[in-house]
Amino acid sequence: MPMGNGWVTEMLWGFGKLFVHPLFYYSFFLCLVLGYRRVKRERKDFKIRVESGYYELQQLLPLGVLLGLAISIISLLSGIVIPFAAIILIGAITLLVSLTLNFRLLSPAYVIGTTIILLFFLYEQNINIPILGQAMAELEQPLYPALAVIMGLLIIAEGILIRQNAVHNTSPKLIQSNRGLTVGVHESKRIWMVPFFLFVPGGELTAPFEWWPVFAIGENLTVTPLLVPFLIGFSQQVQSKLPYEAIRLNGLQVVALGILVSSAAISSIWSPIYSVIAAAIAIFGRELISFLQMTMEKQKPFYFSQSDQGVLILGITPYSPAEKMGLQVGEVIKKVNGRSVRTESELYEALQSNRAHCKLEVYGINNELRFEQRALFEGEHHELGILFVQDKRRVKQAG
Repeated sequence: MPMGNGWVTEMLWGFGKLFVHPLFYYSFFLCLVLGYRRVKRERKDFKIRVESGYYELQQLLPLGVLLGLAISIISLLSGIVIPFAAIILIGAITLLVSLTLNFRLLSPAYVIGTTIILLFFLYEQNINIPILGQAMAELEQPLYPALAVIMGLLIIAEGILIRQNAVHNTSPKLIQSNRGLTVGVHESKRIWMVPFFLFVPGGELTAPFEWWPVFAIGENLTVTPLLVPFLIGFSQQVQSKLPYEAIRLNGLQVVALGILVSSAAISSIWSPIYSVIAAAIAIFGRELISFLQMTMEKQKPFYFSQSDQGVLILGITPYSPAEKMGLQVGEVIKKVNGRSVRTESELYEALQSNRAHCKLEVYGINNELRFEQRALFEGEHHELGILFVQDKRRVKQAG
């Protein structure tokens, strides 16, 4: 049956409640903290920041809004209803985890997986928590399959965000290897907001379709729509390969995990215990992905170390001559203005030989040799906008 004015009014009220949710504003603060910490580290390593301190804030919403819209449509059509106790717990766990600044733990696998397990334990043991007391009293069954389905959908969204967003503009970083050498790594840290509509028990709205809700909570169900901001965090350090390759692989694995979790969650429609199984799969699977990624990184040699073939590009600043020439992270500059170079100082000495023009011989990431050239304007011969692997102590002395 078509939605009436009551549905439109309630949906608008539910949309407005987004702006009174504490996590909505808290997410902006977290992004600013993340950007400040990154800029501070980059200035320490290179005496220059790569992206603006507001870069993480700019990544918070755009793609997450589209993914949230897709989840909202699925939620509406399938009649997914979430207990209010779960929304309270999700917000509390998100806040507590964010205080650690270990943003990878803001994965929906950890946050919602833990929520499902806690709800199961609290309900089965009949434990009364002051803040959750009334919400827990409204539960008509120990687990809601809908919550597990939302977890699976959000894990898929997390994988898409990693593949489409986290791969771009990773932050270069200098660290010390086990042998005491200065090497380069790339780091990607993000916080995304995925706002989507959830329906909670109670209110004035009744089923708009004959099959709704698919995930039934009880008889004569009425619901209230809420637009809830869900925060997803990500953190990965790449040292053994190009950051684009490693992070995209991570995203693909997370998408696969989300599909597996969603399958287990759908099974919980017939047997609620599968909700707990889905939560266990999510937590274990997400931790396994991170563990294997970190283990493989440690077993392989550093990709960004000083090269005998030339000068390895660790990073490129935006809008710089290097970016305009099409140089990429991971490429090696072999010659500058016809002179072979192996260090940063040799590169800039070669640039000084022709202040008006720059011709580079570059060994690309596709293992092909190419030439890039460009006219230089006043002052550009001093700084092309390239970041190199260099000794931290020498950088400090130069500053």
